[in-house]
Amino acid sequence: MAYLDAGHERLSDGGARTEFIRKLVAGATITQLQAAMASGEVSSVEIVAGYLERIALYDKQGPALNSVLELNPEALFIAEALDAERARKGPGFFRPERDGPLYGDSVQVRRGTRGPLHGIPVLVKDSIDTADMMHTSAGSLALANSYARKDSFVARRLREAGAIIFGKANMTEWANFMAENMPGGYSSRGGQVLNPYGPGVFSPGGSSSGSAVAVAAGFAPVSVGTETSGSILSPAHANSIVGIKPTVGLVSRSGVIPISHIQDTPGTFGATVEDAAILLGALTGIDEEDPATWASEGKSYKDYTQFLDKDGLKNARIGFAKSCLEKVDEGSRPVLGGVEQVLRDAGAQVINIPPVYSGPWRITSLIYEFKPAINKYLSQLAPNVAVHSLRELIDFNNRDPERMLKYGQAVLLKSEATSGTLTEPEYIAARINGQRTARERIDSLLKQHNLDALLFPQIVNYPVSAEAGYPSVTVPVGYTDEGKPVGVTFTAGAYSEPVLIRLAYAFEQLTKARKPPKLE
Repeated sequence: MAYLDAGHERLSDGGARTEFIRKLVAGATITQLQAAMASGEVSSVEIVAGYLERIALYDKQGPALNSVLELNPEALFIAEALDAERARKGPGFFRPERDGPLYGDSVQVRRGTRGPLHGIPVLVKDSIDTADMMHTSAGSLALANSYARKDSFVARRLREAGAIIFGKANMTEWANFMAENMPGGYSSRGGQVLNPYGPGVFSPGGSSSGSAVAVAAGFAPVSVGTETSGSILSPAHANSIVGIKPTVGLVSRSGVIPISHIQDTPGTFGATVEDAAILLGALTGIDEEDPATWASEGKSYKDYTQFLDKDGLKNARIGFAKSCLEKVDEGSRPVLGGVEQVLRDAGAQVINIPPVYSGPWRITSLIYEFKPAINKYLSQLAPNVAVHSLRELIDFNNRDPERMLKYGQAVLLKSEATSGTLTEPEYIAARINGQRTARERIDSLLKQHNLDALLFPQIVNYPVSAEAGYPSVTVPVGYTDEGKPVGVTFTAGAYSEPVLIRLAYAFEQLTKARKPPKLE
């Protein structure tokens, strides 16, 4: 397979250089990729080509994971331009003692590059607008011809950071807000995403399943997903990677196909805590078009790697909901049984806490919030797009039930039946009570026991954290006897990302539990 020549010898199958790049992209972190580019061992063009080959081999053939919905036709040209930009900056290297904090423990970034994402391919969920040659469809054939007129805030931030928006990741259609029994990772436009640790056996999670599977399988070092309620934490846990679901408002939702103006947030995936943290730092910032971000001023960071501390669990006070072990599957319990000892051995104080559950209002709120949010987004699409309202979407699906209604559209119908004005007393009570109760349950535990964070088996906390709008970080902890991934989730109060990243990183460094899937 030939690659684009970008100042290096032309590559071909069987060549030593080809094998070097294949091995590099198969499991390299951002730090390792940057080190290789900084030393001149490899170019961004070659890295992109290496990932393209892996996608061809394993996403569309072999296990056919089906995680990548669409690739950016201009990715190689963008990479070539970023390589040229790097070369123009001269031979000097970024020196932490003079030029600021170092991104990672060992990477040297050429002085003048845009930062740690310069030349790095990043996949984004198919619900995130990108003003390029790729569609934004939320996995639905109803939007199969929809091109965004402008970049989302997230896409703009990625481009400014020097990242290459490499492609769109498959997802659960309409972020799993369409039908009551739709499996995670299914969409009418993209088909079914498969879990690389057990294709067709283990669930890939939802709804950012494609974003998570792609990172787990080594199709990109990092990716962007979105979460309303579990859609980052679930696929991170299911695919043995790190998922950071930020505080609502830390990352702008402008240009993201919505469900809820209260709970939606983009977030990050990486094979390591460091990679997910690097990507998070690139996405933060105040967005005049998203009022939720206005409160993040002074509470966000451009570099979350400064909080990475391998001794971060020492003297930390962690509330561990041990009784939640009864809620997880039997195969996962032995894997999770050693978590408390890991924390204690690291010098943490572990306090047993009760389970934290959400109230009965969660789904009610979302049903009401979806209609006005999606109607606004659809109304702004180009005239050639098939639907411009929730009503038109429902009608579109009804006209082609074989393709569009494999699992029905009960959730869309429930939302359409609301007024769309958010004035119903049922909605107002559900939203106010739900958010207040969720925050009180988390905040009171943190305050009562003077805790740094709460720790939960798998992702059992996701509904209450989502309703509160609070952050969480999911980290791999091991595998069942059948090879199914198992994770744990750290969570705390608003804008506690620095604490959660510190604790998750220390836990990750102690356990080193993640193993890449075998795709051959």
